[in-house]
Amino acid sequence: MVMSIDEQLEMICEGTEEVLPIEDLKQKLKNSEITGKPLKVKLGLDPTAPDIHLGHTVVLKKLRQFQDLGHKAILLIGDFTAMVGDPSGKSVTRKQLSEEEVLKNAETYAKQAFKILDSNPEKIELVRNSEWLGKMNMAEVLRMASSYTVARILERDDFSLRYKDGVPISIVEFIYPLLQGMDSVAIEADIELGGTDQKFNLLVGRDLQKAYGQEPQVIITTALLEGIDGVQKMSKSLGNYIGVTESPESIFGKTMSIPDSLMIKYFRLGTDLTKTEIDEIEKGLDRDKLHPNEVKRRLGKEIVKRFYTAKAAEKAEEIFNAKHLAFSDKSAEDVAGRIELLEKSGQISKIEIPADQLKDGSIWIVRLIILAGFAKSNGEARRLIQQGGVRIGGRVIKSVDEEIRLSGGDLLQVGKRKYAKVSLP
Repeated sequence: MVMSIDEQLEMICEGTEEVLPIEDLKQKLKNSEITGKPLKVKLGLDPTAPDIHLGHTVVLKKLRQFQDLGHKAILLIGDFTAMVGDPSGKSVTRKQLSEEEVLKNAETYAKQAFKILDSNPEKIELVRNSEWLGKMNMAEVLRMASSYTVARILERDDFSLRYKDGVPISIVEFIYPLLQGMDSVAIEADIELGGTDQKFNLLVGRDLQKAYGQEPQVIITTALLEGIDGVQKMSKSLGNYIGVTESPESIFGKTMSIPDSLMIKYFRLGTDLTKTEIDEIEKGLDRDKLHPNEVKRRLGKEIVKRFYTAKAAEKAEEIFNAKHLAFSDKSAEDVAGRIELLEKSGQISKIEIPADQLKDGSIWIVRLIILAGFAKSNGEARRLIQQGGVRIGGRVIKSVDEEIRLSGGDLLQVGKRKYAKVSLP
């Protein structure tokens, strides 16, 4: 089905924060239709960590939409800029990565991105910015630097705040936005995508294209997705992320831990449901016709299904139930069945207690927790017990001094997600 320019615009603008300038985008779409030449839509990703997470998929999804409309996606792996470090949103100078670290991370980026993008060579081009940035001579660097002023760079909120507070800003950080802009010049981008924290860098790309005699790109920003903590932007370094290559069980479990207030945003940014479907879910929650727990379960399954299959999503929910409900008021048969499921899915580790750790077949509960790898010190193990988070065979351990008489096959549970089956020598 052929879409009109207005229909394409509506599709592109849905779920975005800003499109600048939108009149230019409309004209570029018209020109593309007339000439039959697809637009070059750029997305740059610096491989500062080995994995892509759900937050990255927000802008990847937008890039996929352009592919579906017949345009060319330019996925730019910033192997050169990753060694510099993007200062966007940073309150201190960012640690620079080594070339070895960057190359290792870059190996997995493209493969994971193709969980979202169409890998058809006619619809995507994969490039690395070391191909041109790494070859620039001093004269070319000076020409690039002369195209921008310190005053313009200091317009960035993160730079201006750091400057006022006396927090050091390296010259390398000043150069980063220019390097990202040179990427747009090198590939002659028609459109560049990025999160809202990238707006300044994307605008620099427009300015540099003008300075180099090119038609400036349109910039499109997408919302940033908060992590599962519900506070800060999803980030691998903060540990509040959902990785696209994590197991279905891990993805579902992490999704179940997000605040209820973020569910609709996760539906909109992290799933493939239509706007109409999500609007209905939102109405159901607002009118108390849908229970938040059931909605969150659906969210977890939708996210798993996006990266795996519907069957994997159902299995992930089943395992989640087994882990969290195994020791509730269920029949012995039901509990045994749930434990069996956890064992088969690899959710229960196994630990053999050395003979020299036993005294008349018993072991101090604190020592057992440490041997299972669920605590690093006696103090940590004691705190877990005092918080009511330790069970043996479903029985809550209340005393930090308790000696546990083992029979072999005993199930140790620490917290909601850690299980170990104990075997004797």
